[in-house]
Amino acid sequence: MMDTEGKVVVGVDGSESSIQALRLAARLAPALDARIHVVACWDFPQMYAGYIPPDFAAFEEAAAKNLAEALTKAFGPEAPEGLSQDLVRGPAASKLVETGAGAALLVVGRRGHGGFLGMHLGSVSSACVSHADCPVLVVHSDGSHRTHHL
Repeated sequence: MMDTEGKVVVGVDGSESSIQALRLAARLAPALDARIHVVACWDFPQMYAGYIPPDFAAFEEAAAKNLAEALTKAFGPEAPEGLSQDLVRGPAASKLVETGAGAALLVVGRRGHGGFLGMHLGSVSSACVSHADCPVLVVHSDGSHRTHHL
């Protein structure tokens, strides 16, 4: 799929924590002698299957818009050198684990869009931590750091 050059894979959904993940990946990638590969996943929600005709283009366009906006929010007009990006159709957790195979690092936000308040890790970040074969960094958005007593 990609060449053997080191990569830091960043999962982006447009949430504040995924934008922080992009910024942190940009700081870490040079130390890992790696380039940044940004992935936005999209899929047709199964809850609509059979009820409305799938408009795959609309979901892909929304993901592309989220990706572009996240890159602009994270870096402004100057994206890091060598940055690559990909829109991937499928469940975010499995696609990020798959894309992260062989990566120097996989970086994801703690809880993206659709998370439940009070959960310490979202389902995607939990799955990445559990199943990725590379190191995984889970980033909290600014202001979300709280002390939890377990």
